[in-house]
Amino acid sequence: MSPLLKAVFLLITLLHSPSPAAAATNLFIKSKAAYYPNSSQNGTSDGACGYRSFGANLNGGDVSAASALYRNGVGCGACYQVRCTRSDLCSDNGVRIVLTDSGASDGTDFILSQHAFAEMGQTADSGKSLLDLGWVNIEYRRVSCSYPNKNIQIKIDESSNFPNYLAFLIEFQQGDKDITAVQLCETVSSTCKLLDRSHGAVWAVVSPPAGSLSVRMLLNGGDADDDNSEEESWVVPANNIPANWSPAASIDSGIQLN
Repeated sequence: MSPLLKAVFLLITLLHSPSPAAAATNLFIKSKAAYYPNSSQNGTSDGACGYRSFGANLNGGDVSAASALYRNGVGCGACYQVRCTRSDLCSDNGVRIVLTDSGASDGTDFILSQHAFAEMGQTADSGKSLLDLGWVNIEYRRVSCSYPNKNIQIKIDESSNFPNYLAFLIEFQQGDKDITAVQLCETVSSTCKLLDRSHGAVWAVVSPPAGSLSVRMLLNGGDADDDNSEEESWVVPANNIPANWSPAASIDSGIQLN
């Protein structure tokens, strides 16, 4: 082959080869996982994300703490496929977990609930054998969350104090995008205020506006195969927080993400 033809062939190859970012899409990352040794089968109701009892039972109890993936609370609610690598004990699919807490154990990226840890096994007996090991080598990747027949919920945190302090969580968010900012808007004047992330997934404001309130969520990230994956977009729920909101109340947002 002549030097010119070789150059043309190389150029065509480069143009049609996936970029490093695209090539990394859906690839598994190797790590280790342990589990909450003193927990019940499900997760913890004291997780750093602030989900309380919701975090212990979310996703059938298949939840986890993480260290770097916690990202100061941005990672709360993200879903991951986690599978262990022992061919004699571990299933091919592993388990899909939801991140609800922050924590690490001896260099692991995940501390799973006991239920999720055992779910990585091929059988119930394999799951028990995995629990006996205490920790295992794993591989993981970010996946979309799915909550069939559920809209996003705005949960008023129990620490709220009407009308002086309002804190809330955003629960049952599908997809694989992160919520990086939240605004609270007066529905009458359309005046909006950027909220502080109190801790984990809890957004809060002192002296909130009176009246019905609209929540706006800034989303980014997502599937690297999506051309719009790096674009930020504001999402506005169809339903508002009522004027007479109360602690522990849940508001159906009226929307869900694809």
